[in-house]
Amino acid sequence: MTIESIIGITSGIIGIGGFLFAVGQTYKELSLAKSLERLTNKNFSTKRHRRILKWMNFRLLGHPISQKYIQDFVLSDRGKEAVFMDICEKNNIEPTKEMCVKFLKADMPKFRKEYQSKKKMLTPSLNTKGEQIVYMSELLKERYPETCTRLLQILDKYHVQYDWIKGTKDIWCRDYMPVQTESGKFFQFRYEPSYLKGKKEWEDSRSDVKDICQINKIDAIFSDINLDGGNVLICDGRAIISDRLFSENSERDKDSLIKELAKLLECEIIIIPALKSQEEDMTGHADGMVRFVDRNTIIGNERRPNEYKYMKDGLQAAIDKFNLTYIDIPYFEDKDAKHPYSAIGIYVNYLELNDLIIVPIFNSKEDNAAVEIIKKAFPNKHIETINYNDVAKEGGLLNCTTWVVNK
Repeated sequence: MTIESIIGITSGIIGIGGFLFAVGQTYKELSLAKSLERLTNKNFSTKRHRRILKWMNFRLLGHPISQKYIQDFVLSDRGKEAVFMDICEKNNIEPTKEMCVKFLKADMPKFRKEYQSKKKMLTPSLNTKGEQIVYMSELLKERYPETCTRLLQILDKYHVQYDWIKGTKDIWCRDYMPVQTESGKFFQFRYEPSYLKGKKEWEDSRSDVKDICQINKIDAIFSDINLDGGNVLICDGRAIISDRLFSENSERDKDSLIKELAKLLECEIIIIPALKSQEEDMTGHADGMVRFVDRNTIIGNERRPNEYKYMKDGLQAAIDKFNLTYIDIPYFEDKDAKHPYSAIGIYVNYLELNDLIIVPIFNSKEDNAAVEIIKKAFPNKHIETINYNDVAKEGGLLNCTTWVVNK
């Protein structure tokens, strides 16, 4: 090969390389806008959307999109502008003129104003009484991705930390995770609820609490008391537990059982009645009936004249004994033959954090009244609402699917 040939080939390669570099630079500038169009294509699957986000993240080397955001992304009904702002807000990416042009092919000054306004409003975070982390089963985002995304969007809005629990067999993590006392200790109770016995599919869905603690590196004190976390409500030295406790531990003396729990939980124990029939109330958990507003006030399902006498009398006895104020909140039963254990209609199974309460709503005429009662009961907390119906039909709501840890 002659020198002239080598020079000619080299020049050609350099020329092609320069051309490809120029095209690549142009494509790089245009590709984010094109990718955003593809990301908001409602005909694409969620899996494909997440692949597109991964590619976009590769292009945004200086402004990375978090892997958590990519993993949890669900489009729903959002358009390009809404998704762009969501990417910016959730990943601390300022929508500068350059970023707007890259994604939307035009500058959007209003987005910068909105971004700065929200950033200012949400700083500092809501964890004014100490940091909290909301944990959820990994199965929640797998089985109910859109509902889970709606919940995460609210948590992100208020800068609430959250993470995922590994090794679970169902989504009701409140029940099988340890109970944290106000002093910070974790007690892992025996998780062998009677309502999961008798059907193989239910028994197979029971999570192994020792395995979960080991897998997730949770240091808990184990107790042989059979008790679900959803049946333990703690506030300022008091704990509310339903009398389903006694049938779940029928081999034990009631008084000694209460004394032992009081010692473990470092609380005065308040027992309230649950419906005796599992057909009417499968779990008998306290968090489906009442919640603490403060040490001396509880908010609970509306008391009705036609209730069973043992329910009315038992609840009133607890109110009188502990000098409690009771705030009635509407509730209703969801008549759905396909979902006989539906929790739709139970507003008190909300997620409560230091300065935030997320309330389930059901597209019902009772929604507004219930939310207003909760707002009045908690005037110093932010109140958000969420449609959680697809989860609720399976038998639980927000408190059931979350486990809150105070750091």
